[in-house]
Amino acid sequence: MQIEFTNRTVPVTGIVGGIGRAIAEGFAARGARVHGADLPGGALDAAAGEAIRPWPLDIADAAAVAAVVESIEATSAAGALDIVVHSAGGVRGQVAKPIEEIEPEAWHAIQNANLTGAFNLARAVAPGMKRRGAGRMVVISSRAGLGVSRTGIQSYAAAKAGQLGLVRQLAHELGPHGITVNAVAPGFLRSNPDSEAQWQSYGEEGQARMVEGIALRRLGRPEDIANAVFFLASEQAAWITGQTLAVNGRP
Repeated sequence: MQIEFTNRTVPVTGIVGGIGRAIAEGFAARGARVHGADLPGGALDAAAGEAIRPWPLDIADAAAVAAVVESIEATSAAGALDIVVHSAGGVRGQVAKPIEEIEPEAWHAIQNANLTGAFNLARAVAPGMKRRGAGRMVVISSRAGLGVSRTGIQSYAAAKAGQLGLVRQLAHELGPHGITVNAVAPGFLRSNPDSEAQWQSYGEEGQARMVEGIALRRLGRPEDIANAVFFLASEQAAWITGQTLAVNGRP
């Protein structure tokens, strides 16, 4: 199955992370006009490279998200986005603590990047997709949204589960407009500094146990997640919406 996105306009958030970068680069390699958003800084420019237009953006800032989406829409011949992928999120440098020790600011930092960010992006892109009568939204969630999070971080588990609820509700709402909304739930990947620190914390024995618990006996790679996104964003997935595709090497 050959999947191409020639001349499609595709913004991807969170391109500094390994998953977001693989998604953005994969869309560009398949002919899309890719716009990559992440927090401002040299890491964003490095991740974007030559094929992806970088957009400094705090995904939790609703007004900033709306302004970036409007600017990207202006570059599209259709005046709307074809596909949007929300890959920004993560644990924001936090580690597990007992619930009574969690400060509200720490809770909201993770919620803002993951769940509120997904809401802000969907809210901004939906009007243009409605006008066009078509569109694809894909949210990168986590296996933590389907069960207990290995991170032990309460806000992360809640945010990822919340993303899946948002995906289902938006799929119901936007389906009559020709818009599909789906999620990908990755298993554990060593794709960013936070997940690498988590991996190192397990030690050699813990690492071996994790790998042994995966049917395919290996950790995932960013490209594994990106390939799932390409399918959900393609015409081959035109009758799939409101679904969560678990990509974790397990039955």
